[in-house]
Amino acid sequence: MHDSPWHVLHVIANHEKRVAQHLSVRSLDHYVPLYNERSRWTDRSVDLERPLFTGYVFVRFSPESKLSVISTPGVLRLLGDAQRDTVSDDEIGRIRDGLASGCLLRPHSFVSFGTHVRVRGGVFGGVDGIVTDFRHHCKVVIALTAIQQCFSLEVELGDIQVLERTKAKVDQLVPSVAL
Repeated sequence: MHDSPWHVLHVIANHEKRVAQHLSVRSLDHYVPLYNERSRWTDRSVDLERPLFTGYVFVRFSPESKLSVISTPGVLRLLGDAQRDTVSDDEIGRIRDGLASGCLLRPHSFVSFGTHVRVRGGVFGGVDGIVTDFRHHCKVVIALTAIQQCFSLEVELGDIQVLERTKAKVDQLVPSVAL
């Protein structure tokens, strides 16, 4: 089962944990990446655990289990077919390792423009992304293309390698930095 790819379930928004519980009962290998966020309510602040990809749950299953998976309460549909729209073990492993090691992973809208870069080191070493912001750190958006979702990662400017220079955009963002 561990050689099979991760399939993507599109689920009812804010039902990711509930779907994961149903998949556990059915003994199916699943993953919902969660991050912690401090939220301020009117009377207090609370720490909330939120899904990194709202509306999506990753699951591994054998072809015989497909009906059990898609009939799980809260599941809207299974994305793609066969190998298309699956997520590699490597991608899931990096997200797991990143969250476990304390990397600041946050949801980010899908982006199709900007400077294409590769992260040089750490848990996300070798991963390609798009630069979207230069402030204290460089914000790189990493796409999980199977579900058209992204997450942002903050890294030092020295920890990225430019793959494709979008001259006007890079020069406008940081004119004094030679990449």
